Parts: sequence; C-alpha cells; structure tokens
Amino acid sequence: MNREEATSVRHAARDIASRLREAGFETFFAGGCVRDRLLGIDAVDVDIATSATPDEVEVIFPRARGVGVHFGVMLVPMGEHLIEVATFRTDGVYHDGRRPESVTFGSAEADARRRDFSINGLFEDPESGEVIDHVGGLDDLERGVVRAIGDPDARFEEDRLRILRAVRFAARFDFKIDRDTFAAMVARVDRLGAVSTERIGHELRRMLGDPSWRVATALLEEAGLDRAVLGRERALGEPTTDPLHDADVEWIDRLARWEIDRGHADPSELDGRLTGALVLSNAERQTLLDVMEIRERILSSWPSLGIAARKRLAVHPSFARSIRILRAEAPEVVADVLADVEGLRVTGLAPVPLVSGDDLVKLGFVPGPGLGQVLHDLYDRQLEGELSSREDAMAAARSLQSGDP
Repeated sequence: MNREEATSVRHAARDIASRLREAGFETFFAGGCVRDRLLGIDAVDVDIATSATPDEVEVIFPRARGVGVHFGVMLVPMGEHLIEVATFRTDGVYHDGRRPESVTFGSAEADARRRDFSINGLFEDPESGEVIDHVGGLDDLERGVVRAIGDPDARFEEDRLRILRAVRFAARFDFKIDRDTFAAMVARVDRLGAVSTERIGHELRRMLGDPSWRVATALLEEAGLDRAVLGRERALGEPTTDPLHDADVEWIDRLARWEIDRGHADPSELDGRLTGALVLSNAERQTLLDVMEIRERILSSWPSLGIAARKRLAVHPSFARSIRILRAEAPEVVADVLADVEGLRVTGLAPVPLVSGDDLVKLGFVPGPGLGQVLHDLYDRQLEGELSSREDAMAAARSLQSGDP
C-alpha cells in the first residue's frame, strides 16, 4: 500500500470514529496502526476500538456486518474501505490455545491489557493523535523491544501462535525480544504443535515474505522453534551469506534456501514433510520441488548432461530461481553453468519445434503417449543440432515410423 492509499484508509477510519464519538461512545484507533504510525510506517489497515457494542455500531452504520460478533467485532464500510470496529473487551478462559470461551465487554484499559504485546496495545485519539498507553508500549517502542503484556506465560497459553508472532515482529522491526517473553516462548516449543498447520503456515509465509526473513529464521532456530514449525531439527552449521532479500524473491525460494542451510535438501523428503507441515498449495509444492530438483541436477550432473537436456533445463521456469539459490553455496558452479547457457543461446535454447503432433498424425502416427514420446525425441534431436529443417524432421519421423535406425 502506498502513502496515498494509507492516508485514504486513515481518513475512512477517522470518519467512522468521529460518528461513534458523536453518538457518545469512547473510541480510539488501536493496535498495529498506532504502532506503525509511531514507527513511520504506512499502515495497511486501521482498526478501531470502541465502547459501542455490536448492536450499537449497527444502529449507527446499518451496512455494517458482523465477522466476530461474539467477540464484539464488526466490519464497517466507508467509501472503498472496510474498517474493523471492535468493542472494548476482557477475554475469558482460553481452552484451545487460540480463542477465549467467552468475552466481557468492558473498558479501554482492560481491552489493552488482554492484547498480545505492549507495542500492539496502544490506543490513539483519532482527532488529536494523542497516544493512550496502558501497557508500557511507548517505552518498548523507544527501546526496540517485543514484550508480552502482563504474564508472558499466560499470554502464550491463551494463543500459542503468539510465539511465532513475537518472532515476526522482532525481525520486521529489528527489535529484541524481552528476556522473560523469550523464556516463555522457549518453554512452549513443544506446545506449538497444538496450533493448526494452516495458521503456522500463514505466519511463516509472512516471515519469509519479508526482507528481514534471515533475522526471523535465526530467532526461530535460537528458540528451537524451527523443529516445531518444519518438522526436523537443523543438521548443519551456519547459513549461507546470500540473504535473498530482494523484493522480487518469493517466500518459497527463501524456504528452500533455509532448508538447504538446515541440511535438508532432498526434494522427496521435503515434499512429504513440508506439504503437510505448512499446508502448501499444489502450486507451492510443485515450485518447491522444481527449485530443489533443478538445484540438485545442476550440482550433480550438469557437466554430463547432453546439449538437449541442458537447454531444456535452462528454459525451465524455475531454473533462474535455482541459480539464485545456488549462488551463495556454489558460485563457481553457477559461473560455469551460466557461461554454458550463454554458449547454448547461439543455436537457440527453445526454438519453435520443426514438426507438430498434427504433422505426425498425417504421417499415420496414432495420438497418445507414443506420439508424445516421438515429438520429445525429435525435439531433442533438434536441440542437439541434428535436425535443422522441417524436411529433416519429417524424414526422421518417417524413419521412426518404419522402424529404421
């Protein structure tokens, strides 16, 4: 989101807050949007906390819809935006490590104290910009510290995903994790398994999708959380130096790099473990396998591959991604491979096939897997430079059809 869009969201939220206040309800901006403004970051979302109950919000905004009415959460449309409006509340007992069994609507201070970390427990007056701090969040922002509000053991027992959120916030903002907070995280490493794989996968995607991902993975390993998240412990030493921090790097590439550094580079083993542990989509799973398998082929057999095999590999959609991942661990290999690829470009890495399936059917070939194999073999010979014209390719096809060598 750019600065103009962020300003637009903030204006929409201010309009909603103003109407709630005019109706007599105590209302503030809350949580991450306050934190981000103080850090000079354009907030993607602006959340509102108010003394108004969901029913009272709906009276003022008839088009509002409940997304968590039991927890006092409504979505209010304003212009092009949907703003989350939540009633001040105190949470009841947590039994599932995710949500409270009940909530009680209450005061702004109580609402701040039931939140996860002090830097996320700040309120802001939507008109004056004054920050209301019930939990020491301003001091922690100044010191660069991620600290659980109140008793960290209690906060993590309420929602164990907060363990991963602490890591993500610390990495994203280059903050330290408070000592007691970190100790409570480490003590609950084995309890992270109670969190759904979907939630864990979503949190890890956010970490690996950020340029600070190396800091996040280092913290995960320091706390022993990588085993809980990825299913296996680190098997090797220090990570490679290439941070893969460019904005265009996909999170799945960073996952591949991280697993290689951890000593787990076997594609088949990764497939079985990570597909379940992170709930990879079919596309994510295939990308991960392609990247790891191409990396393995480059390292193990590139010099022995024929010209056609090298060309096919070089034009694979994941080839460049594998090369990027390999640069840090095998720069000499990458240099040699890229030099080879440049030489292969002279005769064309992916020329238009000289013959098509329709051409072969006209010659009498029967559609099916056999026809596909013939097309594959003919294209290989074209890539190798053995066939240079349509006439050559058709003649070769007739030879295959008659059984001649």
